[in-house]
Amino acid sequence: MMAMTDYTTYLSPFTWRYGTPAMRRLWSEHNKRLLWRQIWLALAEVQAEYGLVTAKQAADLRAHADEIDLPRALEIEAEIQHDLMAELRVFAGQCPAGGGIIHLGATSMDVEDNADALRLRAALDLLLESLSALLRTFGLLIEKYADTPLMAFTHLQPAEPSTLGYRLALYGQDLLEDYQVIRNQVKGIRGKGFKGAVGTSAAYAELIGAEKLTEFEQKLSAKLDLPFYPVASQVYPRKQDYEIVSALAGLGASLYKFAFDLRLLQSPPLGELGEPFGEKQVGSSAMPFKRNPIRAEKINSLARYLAALPRIAWDNAAHSLLERTLDDSANRRIFLPEACLAADELLRTANSLLKGLRVDEAAMSRNLTVYGPFAATERVLMALVKAGADRQEMHERLRGHAMKAWEAIRTGGENPLASLLCQDAILTEYLSEEDIRRLMDARSHVGDAPQRAREMAKLINETL
Repeated sequence: MMAMTDYTTYLSPFTWRYGTPAMRRLWSEHNKRLLWRQIWLALAEVQAEYGLVTAKQAADLRAHADEIDLPRALEIEAEIQHDLMAELRVFAGQCPAGGGIIHLGATSMDVEDNADALRLRAALDLLLESLSALLRTFGLLIEKYADTPLMAFTHLQPAEPSTLGYRLALYGQDLLEDYQVIRNQVKGIRGKGFKGAVGTSAAYAELIGAEKLTEFEQKLSAKLDLPFYPVASQVYPRKQDYEIVSALAGLGASLYKFAFDLRLLQSPPLGELGEPFGEKQVGSSAMPFKRNPIRAEKINSLARYLAALPRIAWDNAAHSLLERTLDDSANRRIFLPEACLAADELLRTANSLLKGLRVDEAAMSRNLTVYGPFAATERVLMALVKAGADRQEMHERLRGHAMKAWEAIRTGGENPLASLLCQDAILTEYLSEEDIRRLMDARSHVGDAPQRAREMAKLINETL
């Protein structure tokens, strides 16, 4: 965690508690203003090719591009109520030769929207790096536990056996799809370009001629390494924000399910999985014995928050009247960085959790012993019918024995189902006691789960 330097004012948890230092730096005010200055510099350098800016002026801007002076900029902003213009005045004041040509022909969003596109792309690159690490860990665990049997649950009730590797492959598959969606978002991110106040490039046309506008924007696109929308208003289409934040919310959903399942499986009555628990970690201020799944609970909490953000982006896209209104500006300052920081913290926490994941194979075996016989009745039913028995009659007899077995378990006894079946004279007309007991061992009743798990691990590794 970053040390808090001022305890007397509100600090967002994303300032110091949630997210990585790299993501915080990316969304910092300092970095935003560095990007603004890089965009102003790129504009001036391209305009120099058209004789609008001298080499000396462009060199002057380059020499002072890194000299961010936030206190001075904030002082000016307090007076003029415009953050970009305040930064422009500071930059211009630092550049005696080039200050007078900064922002020539531009509107604020020619700078701000292109900077936001660059920040979003860089943020998604950081998230993909973290997601890749998580997927690699999943791949290793899927492979390791491909054959490890466990009891699968539907409706939160014991259903049929599966394997731990196959269950982990379900999460891995979801996250691999998230990886592909986010990677496609990175490839598709576009800036507004340099189109002026309403998107017509009229001011630039006055400077260089309308016939040169396409070439002019292509040069700027290449210099910034950023594709531009062919059509824009004063801003880039706000649907881009919606699509990006929705992709992050989708990632949050995948991590939410993994964490929610883990919380259930860490509960002692099941006890099959558990998150890491430090030697000096405190589980509860009141109950010294507690080992709460705090990492998984944090994932669920932050993912819920992330899931709410696409609605804000949707409203911005839908409510952007005509060529632009400013009612998206304040909330974009909040939800764009926080969507990325929330996703960043989700992945950071999931990576930590998965690397220290505790797997209790004894608990899995115990649960299979208790509940597996119920699932094995499906095997017995198939064998009975193949031996000539009436399917409907056998289903009813097996159901009756299963209900008696459930009652025995409810009152604290062992599962007697295999013995009940072996004592049924009708069943033993078709199957020997030895066959019934063999069929009632549900551990091998996992179909092709191990193979499918290994195939998913292979696909993850090949994709990355």
